[in-house]
Amino acid sequence: MSQNPLLDIAKWKDRTGPRGIPSICSAHPLVIEASMLHALKDGNYLLIEATCNQVNQDGGYTGMTPADFRTFVEKIAANTGFPLEKLILGGDHLGPNPWKNLAASEAMEKARVMIAAFAKAGFTKLHLDTSMGCAGEPVALPDAITAERAANLAAVAEAAISGDNGIKPVYIIGTEVPIPGGAMEELETLEVTSPQAALETVNIHRQAFIDAGVEEAFSRAIGAVVQPGVEFGNHNVIPYVSEAARDLSATLADMPGFVFEAHSTDYQTQEALSSLVNDGFAILKVGPGLTFALREAFYGLDRIAAFLFPGQRKESLIEVIERVLTADPKNWEKYYHGTADEQRLQRHFSYSDRIRYYWPNPEITSAINALFTLLDGVEIPETLISQYLQGSYERVRDGKVRPYAHDLSIAAVDAVLDIYFKACRS
Repeated sequence: MSQNPLLDIAKWKDRTGPRGIPSICSAHPLVIEASMLHALKDGNYLLIEATCNQVNQDGGYTGMTPADFRTFVEKIAANTGFPLEKLILGGDHLGPNPWKNLAASEAMEKARVMIAAFAKAGFTKLHLDTSMGCAGEPVALPDAITAERAANLAAVAEAAISGDNGIKPVYIIGTEVPIPGGAMEELETLEVTSPQAALETVNIHRQAFIDAGVEEAFSRAIGAVVQPGVEFGNHNVIPYVSEAARDLSATLADMPGFVFEAHSTDYQTQEALSSLVNDGFAILKVGPGLTFALREAFYGLDRIAAFLFPGQRKESLIEVIERVLTADPKNWEKYYHGTADEQRLQRHFSYSDRIRYYWPNPEITSAINALFTLLDGVEIPETLISQYLQGSYERVRDGKVRPYAHDLSIAAVDAVLDIYFKACRS
């Protein structure tokens, strides 16, 4: 049986090679393709994660079960030539969140079915998130209850792979981050997790795993989710300040074998991301920042197609997206506030990028296909790339990116990925 490649991540800082790893939290095929191409170029492992809302036994908002998601990702790997032995699949926020409107007993039973499905499908990095209250419970639960429920889910995952000779999963504990999907409001400042809280989280979970009879599984707990002081709202980004997290980082000396996992690192600078890795935040989660960049490319191509082929589409891509999102507001209306004009701005250009929930929509998929069909084989003039896809202009001029719609879409995502992979090497 092979060892999980993340099992010794706490020691990566003392060896040559990557000192951390980006966690790609997206189900968009072009984001996954771009990630594979970048990791293939670098020769690195690639960590791709699916959240509980995105992928679960009921299909999530992508319509995929964990087994479906694995098949989906492996097909992209086959097309890109990415070696499966370098692929790590993770499950994020695994717990009762998708069903928290139910009583705790019902929601946890659903969570047990879900984590068993993730484990059986070969996901080898599992983030246990049971911190949210269910029907009739407080919004946030005491650490003891959270740890007990997390250990229960770990026991289910271990039972699901009993007798399997595959790679055993590693576990991430702790949940000091916003709920899956991002912050609910505009943010100005964040309180960094206290060193005492981080240590207590690890110790309480250790005991809960022992009480649940899965002490061996806790030996594969490699990371704790804490708040390092990074987040983004709809229109602003809170940058990482290393000095503010100095005491928190120092607690890793008292947590042998552990690193910190940083959520919501989207839109941070490369310097900030490098500092996070240097400070022990060896797993950098990124998702909306990647689909935000992809959406920028799509909108640029939409404008280019409108100029090159006027009148050849009934609706532009942005018009289709606006129509679909206003007709079906359930994935954005709790997050976007203000006047009608302010909500319209946020629907398209918010950092939280809730358009990502709508990419599987048939009308939007059809509009993207129509856009790419219109631009198929078209060598886009450099001057239009300069006007509408400025981020790729220099690489097109230098011959590093071909001036075609698919290549330009991949390049937009790759530019963000490059920041993350470089930060993990620095």
